[in-house]
Amino acid sequence: MDSTQSGNDVFFILLGAIMVLAMHAGFAFLEVGTVRRKNQVNALVKIMVDFSVSTIAYFFIGYGLAYGIGFMQGAEALSAQNGYQLVKFFFLLTFAAAIPAIISGGIAERAKFNPQLAATFAIVGLVYPFFEGIAWNGQFGIQEWLAATFGAQYHDFAGSVVVHAMGGWIALAAVLLLGPRIGRYSKDGKLHAFPPSSIPFLALGAWILTVGWFGFNVMSAQTVNAVTGLVALNSLMAMVGGTLAALLAGKNDPGFVHNGPLAGLVAICAGSDIVNPLGALVIGLVAGSVFVWTFTLTQNRWKIDDVLGVWPLHGICGAWGGIAAGIFGTTALGGLGGVHIVSQLIGTTLGITIALIGGFTVYGLIKLVVGIRLDAEEEYDGADLSIHKIAATPNLAAGQDE
Repeated sequence: MDSTQSGNDVFFILLGAIMVLAMHAGFAFLEVGTVRRKNQVNALVKIMVDFSVSTIAYFFIGYGLAYGIGFMQGAEALSAQNGYQLVKFFFLLTFAAAIPAIISGGIAERAKFNPQLAATFAIVGLVYPFFEGIAWNGQFGIQEWLAATFGAQYHDFAGSVVVHAMGGWIALAAVLLLGPRIGRYSKDGKLHAFPPSSIPFLALGAWILTVGWFGFNVMSAQTVNAVTGLVALNSLMAMVGGTLAALLAGKNDPGFVHNGPLAGLVAICAGSDIVNPLGALVIGLVAGSVFVWTFTLTQNRWKIDDVLGVWPLHGICGAWGGIAAGIFGTTALGGLGGVHIVSQLIGTTLGITIALIGGFTVYGLIKLVVGIRLDAEEEYDGADLSIHKIAATPNLAAGQDE
């Protein structure tokens, strides 16, 4: 690789890393706008600190587990090819750190702070890289077996399952172990509404995520020579499809409308490089509809208090994206081919299984040893005052937002 080519690739993937890093502000403000006012500071602090803990865990443990690459060398060796391997680590770190950012929205308003940081370290250092290495680095020979048996490896270009489904299904385990927020359900099972604290902040978070997602997907090519506008257009079509479907299915609800594009973008990650734009639109339409339907079921019928709906959004729509790549990626439906539906089903199921086992193990052990939930008084006061000793708006009267 000559210096000009490697320099271009470094700049390309660095821009992608910066765009995905910016998405973490989107995760933060999406949570800030959705939770009650007394938990807004906690949402902001969690996302920032979780990213820092994720960096340490991925630098020293996770990246090496997934790719067999470490950084315990001199700066001269590390700077080879203009430091391409360093910015590649930065880019993939932003993906890994999205896992705890996803989980944060599900466990909001009642999770302890330090135990969550411990969970973040374990998940980013051990659980996530295990499946990442299988899907993106061919570890344990699973991809080779799928190719030999079904004619195609498991395909997940930008992480519908590797990132989003993993995050969503780990979050489900954490949410189930935590239990619902106090007052969310009455003794007779009736749902009590906890309305979002700020629709503008919620919308801001969704917009930041939506814009950053084009770095998430397009820059997953990782080199300039591999980039294709097909990924960009497919991401756009899926985003639009998710928005319109959520608008209709959610009956104009602004929370659904602003999560709709995210549902479509989650689902298109896996097949964004191989499906036809019309297929991407269908994938987004299905994802937006499925998100609204499963979020409603989760909250109303199954009594699972997933605050931001991260399991329906990332877990379910991510799984749909993994499967959809095996449907709409085929040449018969206008795709580029190179996929097989059985490989997609096996890979998606494996990702979900690892996520559930890892999620229940990590959060179950932490719950057993130190506990993972605030006590009733702390939860009533809100995580802002209980953990950080300051409210988001200190000038407002205490108790205004219970």
